[in-house]
Amino acid sequence: MDQPRLADWSPTMHHIDQNMQACIDTCLRCYQTCLGMSTGHCLEVGGEHARPDHIKLMLACSETCRATAHVMIIGSRHRKHLCAECADICADCASECERVRDMEECVQACRACAESCRDMAA
Repeated sequence: MDQPRLADWSPTMHHIDQNMQACIDTCLRCYQTCLGMSTGHCLEVGGEHARPDHIKLMLACSETCRATAHVMIIGSRHRKHLCAECADICADCASECERVRDMEECVQACRACAESCRDMAA
């Protein structure tokens, strides 16, 4: 049996428009990518990838993306502020992952999330 999507439950929630849903999806993809790569790829590769500052930034990015999606889903009036912060953290994470190299999946996810969150914060 198919599981209902959260957006299908909208009669009991605030309205999630197409742009916000796209941002939620982008944030959740970035959350999954950063968390997975930091705890999998980076720790396995070691060296620059496993530096504490690098791992901490990736974990901060993933958690901020998750929290930003959550705040949009519940319709909090604080979503614009959190989207702006998420965009900044994602941009930092993308730059750091690009510098470390061999992390293109994370770079792309972070850049997409930063752009989407900037649009939502505007």
